[in-house]
Amino acid sequence: MRKERPVNLDIGTIRFPLPAIVSILHRISGVMLFFVAGLLLWVLDASLSSSQGFADVKACLAHPVTQVVLWGSLAALGYHLVAGIRHLIMDIGIGESWKGGVMGARLVFVVSVILIVLAGVWVW
Repeated sequence: MRKERPVNLDIGTIRFPLPAIVSILHRISGVMLFFVAGLLLWVLDASLSSSQGFADVKACLAHPVTQVVLWGSLAALGYHLVAGIRHLIMDIGIGESWKGGVMGARLVFVVSVILIVLAGVWVW
């Protein structure tokens, strides 16, 4: 028995719905935070080791490349936090419909953009 089902092998034509994009980005930001956590703990350890270590970290944080990495880390943290709160709200039964999911995804993007811009202002 052969079943006819749609097959789409062209990955460039696949269009994900907005809630799926939010969920995928939430996972990506979580992976980024996993790797950044080790780096931030190393920086914390270096800054607390001695006054020279603190001065070295302070000088390193003044470099533009380091500021971009810090801003990216804060952006991932902000997005992951907002998307996580959305998932917690959905776990209690709010926004589980298709309309609610799309509205929640839009809110995640809006609030995340605001937090990311504020983080950029704070870093620079």
